[in-house]
Amino acid sequence: MMTDRDGQAAQPVIVVSGLPRSGTSLMMRMLAAGGVPLLTDGQRTADEDNPHGYFEYEPVKALQRDSAWLPQARGKAIKIISQLLPTLPPDGPYRVLFMHRELGEVLASQRQMLARRGKPAAASGDAELATLFAAHLQQVQQWLAQQAYIATLDVSYNELLHTPQPLIAQINTFLGGGLDPVQMAQMIDRQLYRQRGAELRGG
Repeated sequence: MMTDRDGQAAQPVIVVSGLPRSGTSLMMRMLAAGGVPLLTDGQRTADEDNPHGYFEYEPVKALQRDSAWLPQARGKAIKIISQLLPTLPPDGPYRVLFMHRELGEVLASQRQMLARRGKPAAASGDAELATLFAAHLQQVQQWLAQQAYIATLDVSYNELLHTPQPLIAQINTFLGGGLDPVQMAQMIDRQLYRQRGAELRGG
C-alpha cells in the first residue's frame, strides 16, 4: 500500500479510461453526481457530440513529458485515454475504470464526430480499424494487469445503459463505497445512445 509523507495511506487517483467515444465522459459525469471530485479544466466545452461536456484536463495530453501535476488528482477522478495509460508514473495508487463499448458503435460515433467537424474519416475500413482497436485494448489490459500499483474495473458502456444498477454497485464497491447510486443512475441519458448496434463495415 502506498503511503504519504505522514505515513497515511495515499488516496488513489481515480482514472476513467478507454477508447475515445467509449463512454468516458458519461462515467466522469456519473462519478461527479455520485460525490467524487473531478480534476478538469473546462477548456474543451460541450458540443453536439458531448452535450453534457467532455470533463477533460488539458495537461493529460502531455502526461508522458510532464506528470508533475498528477498529485493534484489524488482522491479525484481524471479522464485519461487508453493510449496514455502506460505513461502513468509508477507511484500510484490508481483505480482505473476502463470503459468498453461495442467497437462498431465506437467507430460509428468517431466517424460522426469527424463528419460534424468537416474532417476526413480514416482511410482504413471499419473492419481493419476494429482489428487495430481490439489489439490495442488487449495490449493495454495486459499491461494494466501487470502493474501492482493499479487496480482496474472493466465497465461495459452498453450494459451501463441497459442495466445500470449492478454496474453502479460494482463501481461503488471498487471505489470504497460512499457514492450516491441514485444520483449516478440519473446521469445516464439514453437519448444520446445514437449508434446502437452499428455494424462493422470494410472499405
